[in-house]
Amino acid sequence: MRTGNLFVISGPSGAGKGTLVARLLEEVPDTWISVSATTRKPRNGEVDGKHYYFMSRQQFQKLAQDDELLEWAEYSGNLYGTPRKSVEDHMAEGKQVILEIDVQGGFQIREKLPEAHLVFIEPPSLDELERRLVNRGTEDAQAIERRLSAAKMELSRKDEYDFVLVNDDLDVAVQQLAAYVNEQAEMTK
Repeated sequence: MRTGNLFVISGPSGAGKGTLVARLLEEVPDTWISVSATTRKPRNGEVDGKHYYFMSRQQFQKLAQDDELLEWAEYSGNLYGTPRKSVEDHMAEGKQVILEIDVQGGFQIREKLPEAHLVFIEPPSLDELERRLVNRGTEDAQAIERRLSAAKMELSRKDEYDFVLVNDDLDVAVQQLAAYVNEQAEMTK
């Protein structure tokens, strides 16, 4: 059995984290993507326990108070966080747990689980990142500017991560990420 690990995947919006993680799940059979808890209401088609653990603000705050969340933050009036127990249970089963979160969340994880592997997904350039965000067609110019500003802050912290991956060629990036995950899983602790 391989050693279970936690891989925190961070990077700017538009860097391709979601696409890379989806492909990683296909490439590395013992990966499991962590399910976050949230206080927001489920959207149409979302399933509790699959997309998120949906809960009341009171339930969420109790988890945070009892140190049962590895990280948490508030966005747009809703709380989001990573339940500690499900991550640790899957790691104990030898799974490679994947958690896609922002840089601040990554550093919260590092404080509570120093053995976590922090992986930063970097776009080839800010120009390419802007092109990707514009091509999505999901946000106006102001939102794109906010995302680019946030990207600059996130990029300034990339050297604090264990592994930095430039997502220029998707197939190459997937292979590099899979190789890193497999290498860590094969190490004995």
